[in-house]
Amino acid sequence: MAGATAPPGKAGHAPHGPLRRLGGFAVHLLTASGAALVLLALMAAVEGKWALMFLWLGIALIVDAIDGPLARRLEVSKVLPSWSGETLDLVVDFVTYVLVPAYALVVGNLLPQGLAVPLGIAIVVTGALYFADRRMKTADNHFRGFPGLWNVAAFYLFLLHPVPALGSLGTAILIVLTFVPLRFVHPVRVIRLRWLTLTLVSLWGALAIYTLWRDFNVGAPVTILLCVIALYVVGGDAATRLVRSLKE
Repeated sequence: MAGATAPPGKAGHAPHGPLRRLGGFAVHLLTASGAALVLLALMAAVEGKWALMFLWLGIALIVDAIDGPLARRLEVSKVLPSWSGETLDLVVDFVTYVLVPAYALVVGNLLPQGLAVPLGIAIVVTGALYFADRRMKTADNHFRGFPGLWNVAAFYLFLLHPVPALGSLGTAILIVLTFVPLRFVHPVRVIRLRWLTLTLVSLWGALAIYTLWRDFNVGAPVTILLCVIALYVVGGDAATRLVRSLKE
C-alpha cells in the first residue's frame, strides 16, 4: 500500500548492529579528518612554512591511502547507506591535492608574478572538473589524464626551484594533461608490477620525509632519486606498453 512503512530489515538493506554502524562512522570520521589536516597545511602555507605544509599534506595522503581499504573491508556503504563515502573522499581529496597546493604555487614565488594567479585559477578549475569526471579511472584502475596530484607537482617545484618561466611551462603542461587521455598508474590498485611500484613509492615516501626534515636542503643523490621515481610513476606504464607492443 502506498505510504506504508516497510518493516525493519525489509527496506533493501539488512539491519546492522550499533557496533558495525559505529565502526562505519569511524571510517567516515577518519576520511573527514583529512580536511582538518588540510586546514593545518593551509595555516602553515600562509606563514610560508612550506616543509610543514607538505608534512600535513603527507599525513593527509596517508589517511587517504588507508580509509578506502578500511571502508571496503567494513562494508561502510552497506552499513551506512545514507552517507556517501565517495563524495566525502572527493571533497577532501580536492582540497588536499588541488586547492592548498595551488595556493602554495601562487604565493610561493615559484611562478612569474603575472602568471601565478591565472595559473592558480586554472589549476583549481581544471582540478574541480577532473574530480567530477566519471571517467577519471580506467577499467584496470589507471588514472585517465593527469590525476590532479598538485601536491606532488608543487613538492617538485619547491625541491627543484626552476626558473619561474620553466616552472610556469611545467605547470601549464600538467594543466593540459588533465584532459589528455594518457594513462597514469595508480600506485596501489594497478596490479601490473605492483610490487615494484609499491617499493618505489615507499622509497619515495622515505626520501620525501628526509627532504622535508632538511627543509628541501638535500644533495643531488636524493634529488635525482626522487626525480627518477617520479619518471617511473608518470611514464613507466606507458613505456612498458610500448615495449610489449613492439615485441608483438
